[in-house]
Amino acid sequence: MFEILRNFFNFCDKENRNKFYASIVLGVVNSFFMALRIAAIAVMMQGLIRTITQGEPFTTRTIWLSFAIMIFSVTAAIITKKTISMWQTEGGYRTCAKKRIEIAEHLRYIPMGYFNKNSLGQITSVTTNTMELVGDVATRAVMLVMQGLLDSALIIVMIFFFDWRIALVALAGFLLFQAVNVFMRLSVRGVSEEKNIADENQISKILEYIQGIAEVRAYNLTGSRSAELNDVINQAKKVCLKMELCCIPIAAIQSLVAKMSGVAIMLASLFFYLQGTMPLENCAVMLVCSFMLFTALEAGGNYSALLRTIDIGVKKAQAILDVPTMKIISNEQLAMSNEQLKELSAQNISFAYDKKKIIDGVSLNIPARTTTAIVGPSGGGKTTLCHLLSRFWDVDSGTVTLGGKNVRDYDMDSLMSNFSFVFQNVYLFHDTIANNIRFGEPNAPMERVIEAAKKACCHDFIMQLPNGYDTVIGEGGASLSGGEKQRISIARAIMKNAPIIILDEATANVDPENERDLMEAVRELTREKTVIMIAHRLKTVRNADQIIVLDKGKIAEQGKHDELMKMNGIYAHFIDSRKKAVSWKL
Repeated sequence: MFEILRNFFNFCDKENRNKFYASIVLGVVNSFFMALRIAAIAVMMQGLIRTITQGEPFTTRTIWLSFAIMIFSVTAAIITKKTISMWQTEGGYRTCAKKRIEIAEHLRYIPMGYFNKNSLGQITSVTTNTMELVGDVATRAVMLVMQGLLDSALIIVMIFFFDWRIALVALAGFLLFQAVNVFMRLSVRGVSEEKNIADENQISKILEYIQGIAEVRAYNLTGSRSAELNDVINQAKKVCLKMELCCIPIAAIQSLVAKMSGVAIMLASLFFYLQGTMPLENCAVMLVCSFMLFTALEAGGNYSALLRTIDIGVKKAQAILDVPTMKIISNEQLAMSNEQLKELSAQNISFAYDKKKIIDGVSLNIPARTTTAIVGPSGGGKTTLCHLLSRFWDVDSGTVTLGGKNVRDYDMDSLMSNFSFVFQNVYLFHDTIANNIRFGEPNAPMERVIEAAKKACCHDFIMQLPNGYDTVIGEGGASLSGGEKQRISIARAIMKNAPIIILDEATANVDPENERDLMEAVRELTREKTVIMIAHRLKTVRNADQIIVLDKGKIAEQGKHDELMKMNGIYAHFIDSRKKAVSWKL
């Protein structure tokens, strides 16, 4: 248990960890104030018993002394308990918030390959379920368990001042209770792992179902896909029930041990009194203590079964934070203007994903203010090469340089400020169209947003929307067509005005009637810039300064359009097949 508690506290940031430590210290004080009730009861019992057995007058001084101790105990306990609860609540929820932000920031600098290896459901589960567990359940469970231990320990210490024999009985009950508690945590160890896996699978399947709902309906798979989703949800339900059913019998035994320990204290007290080895007033106090002793411990014990689940969740979150990032901070800042453009080069770079080599010994030079087109068969590594050049991923071997300096030597954020991307699959955020356009420059005035939209040929359709630029679009741009999303993406890149532009099939989703205007927008975007484009259209690549033909991760051909056509190789066959496809008629 203490290992779990240590992991939890280490997971918290320093500020909130100190709040938890302070709450534990104050918890000791609170337990002392709670234990003072025994002293108040003892004063009252002694006065009553002496009046009954010895005929001594029951003075108001005894009443007021007992009353004063009780009032002080209750008042101080309430004040300290309130402070403890506030510190714990703040510590829990602020830890949750900070860790979510920390994980989000950490994910920014993790190589993109991590997201291929790890399902979206797993990452989402950690940032939602696990963080919720830390912010709410973990804080409550950890602190209740700790408070139960402290309260019971201090009451047992207090009992030692009255009768050491009863204190030993109480201590034996306390240790037996802890033994059952340990058995409970060991029993749920396997189920806790199952629960975390079930939660991840459930979120993953729900996300998959929602994101693929169009394909599910189009292929009339609603019933079967719903059945898969229902199976995952039912499995999560079964695991939760399994965990509860595993805990309930042991919790009942734990509760029985607590109750029987109280009975043992009562019987031992009566026995010692009848034997004449314990004063009547002490016996009465011990009878009262038998009801008080295990109340807090039992409350904390009921939460202790969650400690294993919490520990697994915390370790999963920490595992994400422990994933090595690319070198992200350097003294070398890089913020180029269009006049400061530098040569981008790759020297014998290689990259493998899951032991499958995607890029194999590629070397190329991209001079400033030139256009480089990358073409080749599907799966040849074109997009991966662009990701390596822009340092979305780090190469396994070789070097990528910008201006003669390894890109790893630059500060990551300043390096990325020099790249703009327009992908084939555009992602827009659940926000206004204006904010999506100014995404790379959040404080840009509206005039610049409109100017960028006009250059990207999307001003007209935006103005036809209900709220114009203030129209909130669905997550991922679900409320817009593919061509509309593409144009907003280009407007976003125009707004950023980075000196290096990477276009990954940027015009693939554009309807024919808008293609001419959009090509003009692309020319506006790329004017006086270094351009790297992945394209399959002849009109897009033929005027490039150099064309790289990538096949099976290697450069198969390289040159200008006319030079490559004379080779009669992959590129020539590629162009010939495109011409045939364009001329095909129904």
